[in-house]
Amino acid sequence: MTDLTADKKIEYREGVELSIPVDDGDKIYAGANVCVNAAGYAIKGGDISGAIFMGVSREYADNTNGNDGDINVLVMRRGLFKMEFATAISQANVGDNVFLADDNLVDVAGNVTYDIFCGIIAAYMDTTHAWVDIEPAIKQADVASHIADPTAAHAASAISIADAGLFTAQTQMEAAIQEIYQSLLTAKGIIPIPMPVITEAGVALAAFVNADDPLPGFCVTAKGLGIRWNNHATPTPVGTKAMVPPDMDVAANAVLHILAAKTGATIGDATKFTISAYNNVVGALYDADADFGGDTDAMTGDATAKTVQHVTLTLSLANLAAYPAVIELTIQPKDGTLGTDDVIMLAAWIEYQKKLLTS
Repeated sequence: MTDLTADKKIEYREGVELSIPVDDGDKIYAGANVCVNAAGYAIKGGDISGAIFMGVSREYADNTNGNDGDINVLVMRRGLFKMEFATAISQANVGDNVFLADDNLVDVAGNVTYDIFCGIIAAYMDTTHAWVDIEPAIKQADVASHIADPTAAHAASAISIADAGLFTAQTQMEAAIQEIYQSLLTAKGIIPIPMPVITEAGVALAAFVNADDPLPGFCVTAKGLGIRWNNHATPTPVGTKAMVPPDMDVAANAVLHILAAKTGATIGDATKFTISAYNNVVGALYDADADFGGDTDAMTGDATAKTVQHVTLTLSLANLAAYPAVIELTIQPKDGTLGTDDVIMLAAWIEYQKKLLTS
């Protein structure tokens, strides 16, 4: 760059009118709306992808048999123009943006496809005519181009991101947005299930007693707190409840998880847990729901004694109730799966799909 060392002769034009080379094969009538195409040549205006409005033709220009730029067309780029609308307008449209319908007609938003911005309604005349100020469109031709061609350089896939915090490995906006939405749409939530304190019949649990008894009790062994059942053919179920959270997506399955350990390693004691599940829903009778529980998958019978094992049961989306609601559960080792070993339930929870909050 070189600074001036003497006065400079300035070349200047008002810019009210401009002569533009015409595209090959185009015919532009006087009074027509004029655009330029991606190559920068004048074409008759219209609802055309990628076109940029340049003004109103002051003259007839026929380049039907010519090459690009063989002739020019003079366009007016400032002022209020009486324009005809393709659909009815009213006084309430004053101030609205105007877009090209073709080289003769214009329209308001929602009635065109590519939104080729050509001005603002300055004054209402009648239901099909208005005075349109085209200068805002001339000054914002780059914006009009962006609106008309969302797949070009302004598309999300072409916008880079700085990511100063190093939160993502993505380098452009489209990929980063996809990464964010993938995370949002697959995020999981957890409902901790309170450790039961009563049986399904309402009997309060006490400390576990090792006996030929179906009644479970609290296991108070160091590092093994939980509910323990004796090796009985028909163990007594325990009961508990868990609140459905506001962000639970009941249009997706949920999964009940149980961590448990057996006191022995009897291969035949491939213990399952039988779950009964009911919803308490606002506005419904508290005992109206049908059982939507079932059996978990089986523990490994001959795993080393005291080994913590993980079993699950899918709760079908067809049976889930939205917040505010409560899930009532009864839990027991499945009848006939505790022949020799005792089993301790160490923890239980429900894993759910989080819904995408929209408000």
